[in-house]
Amino acid sequence: MGTDDLFKKEKQKREERKASIKREVLDNILILCEGEKTEPNYFNGFKREYRLSNITVRGLGWNTDKITEEAIKQKRNYSEIWCVFDRDFFKPQNFNRAFQMIQKYPNIKIAYSNEAFELWYLLHFNYYNTAISRSQYIEKLSKLLGEEYKKNSATIYMKLKNKQETAIRNAKKLLATYSEPNPENDNPSTTVYQLVEELNKYKNS
Repeated sequence: MGTDDLFKKEKQKREERKASIKREVLDNILILCEGEKTEPNYFNGFKREYRLSNITVRGLGWNTDKITEEAIKQKRNYSEIWCVFDRDFFKPQNFNRAFQMIQKYPNIKIAYSNEAFELWYLLHFNYYNTAISRSQYIEKLSKLLGEEYKKNSATIYMKLKNKQETAIRNAKKLLATYSEPNPENDNPSTTVYQLVEELNKYKNS
């Protein structure tokens, strides 16, 4: 074996070690979801597709206060924590309090949707800037998907994957229409795209 071949092999080993270390650091993310099925199924689909083994997704079925309290408890165990919840079922003061609770913790972030997580799905197909009720979400998604939309679908990520860039663009455009964002009142709006963009950074790590 020549010197050049040995050099190449050593270089490849060094790069593999660096990539391994990078994955250990960057993928240390916890996603805490309000829902027990809808949001976890989407993010677990993302996780499976790109084998992001150091990303943990938990579907809690809790209210915003309990989710943010859990995030604060876990803050030292993860490099980044995301709380994922909707506006629809919670009192305004509870929804707002969640944002106040995490202000002093830079590694805790919120991916919210007003009114519901399904807005993020709809934005994969079209831009929407008027309020949509929960029943309308289901009706519209069933039509756009060409099949009955089921909240507990384990394959929803793959069904929407190819339209993700459109969803991110539409979500950013929608949020920009609010000169001073107010998550409680801004219906429709979603910052789920921010979490998705963060996860996209690790796809090839």
